[in-house]
Amino acid sequence: QVSLVESGGGLVQPGGSLRLSCAASGLLFSTYDVNWYRQAPGKDREFVARINSAGDITVYDDSVKGRFTISRDNAKNTAYLQLNNLQIRDTAVYFCNAWLARLDYWGQGTQVTVSA
Repeated sequence: QVSLVESGGGLVQPGGSLRLSCAASGLLFSTYDVNWYRQAPGKDREFVARINSAGDITVYDDSVKGRFTISRDNAKNTAYLQLNNLQIRDTAVYFCNAWLARLDYWGQGTQVTVSA
């Protein structure tokens, strides 16, 4: 049974930082690309960042470029999203997604709230 579990969310002030983790089990993690998405209240889920299976290619949405960093440790079956210089507009539930061709798995999400 495949499981993706996000953690690391919380409440932070503007300009603060958080590190999100996505722990995977039940799949050959090293063969999957990993994406992070987010969904703010009343809005559609939106793409944040992607890392390929080897961990050497990353893609970011323009809204987070230069502030967020995606990474992975295939030995630990875990992906990360470092969030720096957080802004109020970054408030959302952040979801981890593992993707390989027609195989597509999601975690339950972790809440990130940025508030003064």
